Amino acid sequence: MKTEFTKMHLLGNDFVIIDAIHQTFKPNGKLIRQWANRQRGIGFDQLLLIEKPRPKSTHFYYRIFNANGSEVAQCGNGALCVAKFLLEKKLCAENSIQLMTMNNLLELTIEGSGKVTANLGLPIFEPEKIPFINMSPPPIHPIETPFGRFDSCVLSLGNPHCVIQVNCLDQVPVEDLGTYLNQHPHPYFPQGCNVEFMKIRDPKQIDLRIYERGVGETQACGSGACAAVIAGRLLNRLTKKVNVNLPGGLLTVRWEGEKSPVFLRGTPAKVYEGSID
Repeated sequence: MKTEFTKMHLLGNDFVIIDAIHQTFKPNGKLIRQWANRQRGIGFDQLLLIEKPRPKSTHFYYRIFNANGSEVAQCGNGALCVAKFLLEKKLCAENSIQLMTMNNLLELTIEGSGKVTANLGLPIFEPEKIPFINMSPPPIHPIETPFGRFDSCVLSLGNPHCVIQVNCLDQVPVEDLGTYLNQHPHPYFPQGCNVEFMKIRDPKQIDLRIYERGVGETQACGSGACAAVIAGRLLNRLTKKVNVNLPGGLLTVRWEGEKSPVFLRGTPAKVYEGSID
């Protein structure tokens, strides 16, 4: 049986989106890994599923699978693409959409310009909820690795993030350190983490490279951009609204401060539609 899908991206962070309401699709890790292969499959960073709402007070249930087949709880750029997908497919007539993930409610607003803003909720800093194992007081946690000692800011936005401030992005061991911090089991991150390498240009602008758990380095990552801005704000280095420069382009993040949700804004794009066995 063929499965219909839509390929979308936001700044090169690419996704396959499947409407699992109007067709039957049961995800499994082996199939997702095959489809994610960029030489022999479709190629994508994440596969996103739209299902019937759980609970019914929301619009849809939103599931996220990394390229390695693992299911995760958050993907900010993916949520922005899903909002555009739902509007274009006429699956939702409203410009404000609520998506429920396995552990978080996302609120998305679609603008007439084509940009989408996502409320990704409150950041989580309690180590046991991230989860993160470290005895040092927040917001800075020293992490010892084979590649050196790194001072990091650790938080969760539904998925774990480890933000490291650097002076030069060209010289950071993105793949090596990202792979090391995602080995299982790991003394710091029992469930792995996204690793963000942040260079602060000025209080309103940062440069960022990201290693995504279960994927590797990507062109962009919405929740990673949000985590980096939150870390910079906790260090009193950034303003409430920040432009985040990624290899794929620009995202905008706004965070008022502790006890406030974080907002992500970007422009998703459709690449093509297709079907696959």
